[in-house]
Amino acid sequence: MILLMLQGFKDFIMKGNVIDLAVAVVMGGAFGAVVNALVEAVLMPLIAALVGSPNFDDFAVLDINGVAVKFGVLLTAIVNFLLIAAAIYFVVVMPMNKMIERRNRRLGIDPEVEELTPDQALLTEIRDLLSTQRGGSINGEPRP
Repeated sequence: MILLMLQGFKDFIMKGNVIDLAVAVVMGGAFGAVVNALVEAVLMPLIAALVGSPNFDDFAVLDINGVAVKFGVLLTAIVNFLLIAAAIYFVVVMPMNKMIERRNRRLGIDPEVEELTPDQALLTEIRDLLSTQRGGSINGEPRP
């Protein structure tokens, strides 16, 4: 029983998807460190040079019965999120999209062509048959 369970676990772990996911998680962690360094060492100091503080933690602090409500911490988190999202978009997503677009052009792949689902293909075929039976052409123009 235990050997069967261990064999099943081994089969699960050795599947390509699990290994790919594990590699992606490790690479994502390493890339996260690069993005955080970009934000913390480059972008936040630039913001500090413009507005005088590298973060907004002390901005908009509200004292309610001796308890500090720090809206600035939320603002800092939002700014960090936007900077990280922008960095990932401009450093990773945009260049990858351009590279894929160039490769597709070189290979002659048309990005506009969409694969029909089986339901859509069947409905298209039914529409075309009905149109042909009525004496019309498939594209809606009268037949000669």
